[in-house]
Amino acid sequence: MVERARCHWGWGFADKFPDEGGLRALGGSLGMALGFEAQEPRSPRPIGEAQLPASTFGARARPPFFFDAGPEARIRHTYGRGFRDLARGFVGDFSAAPDAVAFPLTEDDVEALFAYAERERLVLVPFGGGTSVVGGVECPRPASREGVVAVDLRHFDRVLEVDPVSLSARIQGGAFGPAIEAALGREGLTLRHFPQSFEFSTLGGWIATRAGGHFATLYTHIDDLVESVRMVTPAGPFETRRLPASGAGPDPNGLVKGSEGTLGLITEAWMKVRRRPRKRAQTSVRFKRFEDGVAAVRRIVQAPLYPANCRLIDATEALLNGVDFQGNAVLLLAFESDDVPLEGAMQTAVELARECGGEPIAATRFQDGVSGGDESSAAWRRSFFEAPYVQSRLLAVGIMVDTFETACTWRGFEALHAVLTADVTDALKRVCGAGRLTCRFTHAYPDGPAPYYTFFAPFRRGSELSQWAEVKAAASEAISRNGATITHHHAVGRVHRPWYERERPPLMEAALRAVKRTFDPAGLLNPGVLFDP
Repeated sequence: MVERARCHWGWGFADKFPDEGGLRALGGSLGMALGFEAQEPRSPRPIGEAQLPASTFGARARPPFFFDAGPEARIRHTYGRGFRDLARGFVGDFSAAPDAVAFPLTEDDVEALFAYAERERLVLVPFGGGTSVVGGVECPRPASREGVVAVDLRHFDRVLEVDPVSLSARIQGGAFGPAIEAALGREGLTLRHFPQSFEFSTLGGWIATRAGGHFATLYTHIDDLVESVRMVTPAGPFETRRLPASGAGPDPNGLVKGSEGTLGLITEAWMKVRRRPRKRAQTSVRFKRFEDGVAAVRRIVQAPLYPANCRLIDATEALLNGVDFQGNAVLLLAFESDDVPLEGAMQTAVELARECGGEPIAATRFQDGVSGGDESSAAWRRSFFEAPYVQSRLLAVGIMVDTFETACTWRGFEALHAVLTADVTDALKRVCGAGRLTCRFTHAYPDGPAPYYTFFAPFRRGSELSQWAEVKAAASEAISRNGATITHHHAVGRVHRPWYERERPPLMEAALRAVKRTFDPAGLLNPGVLFDP
């Protein structure tokens, strides 16, 4: 069977990119909804015409394990999938390509790679699924180094062991989301971690970036599902003890979670899994005012009811995603369980929403299994996983689309939202001449929400990177100035690092550097992420 080809520059599968007619129709319909015109479609530069520098491996002694210094492997391991990555890939600019890609088969290969990189003065960049939107996998070569090598752990791709008694599973770091779910599904289990990048991202990448997943409350990050982790570092293996919880000093798993490839390569982890849900309750509630929906979410999560889905989307986002066409904000609510009745929790949540001015769109649906659901939730789900494809398509018709996300306290949200809306809208008009900003809650906590924003704007071809940078900076400055976090689940990378430096405590950088010297004394791994080399 022929493997379905991934797009070399944009999101997902290559065969999902539409033809010129499809692009023109998309640009016209979305431009009309957003209030500005799309441009005539342009085609991305084919992979065979991509521009990239010569590899330093042409004259270098080959290592004793598999490397690929060919142009296609290097192109496919150059960028993540943020807007600036897509924009450069679209025009065939792969000037940031690594010199080679390593594909270790075993932990012994990883250790040999570290020795080889130190001897040859190379930089190593861990590359999971390549879905970073914050510059986490793009590494400019430091002046003191002779080359950059991307490290692809695709051969570490199995569920190695399942413990049905403890509800946990030992999974390799290079396993992609669908493979994990397929293997666990045969045991009637699920990890139930579904980030938007689920199809194209790996367990190791999720842990290294503290990825946010399926659950809107309670188990919001991959952090909550890690039981123990094994990471191979230049100084040797680092493996934590498998425990449900511990009060013994600072959490050693915490050194790995969020390390973003700076300390080692995550080769496997014991993860907390659960039985596949057999019961689900879903409904949608409309609000004439977004702020009333905000109040409803706060009351629901402070009850506390812990719904699996508690996503509030504003009126523009509801319109663009086919959820509501009447100018309402919509709250998508869902509860799920293996065997616990859900009627009481859902009834309470709906009543709390009513008290805040909400009106259920349709009767709550209770069902066995995990398929189906109310129409609003189904429309949202389809749009959610399709959104990264739409971002790539709109680039071809001159429309810039990108996102930023944060988290703050409930007390601070109203002021933060007002400032973000004003500053980003102003930047869009000043830099691009027009634009729209939408907001939704991806996750919610008893003490605050995680708002997620999407901006749309026309761009001038040839200036899209500078225009994007100004809008992104306006958003990041507003977030930082108002005491919110620069990222709730997209990670730091190189894009967020200036604002992360303001957010972390002053002693944190010194502590991170000390850990780096212990785990990676030669400074081989992903320099420029989290802190300077």
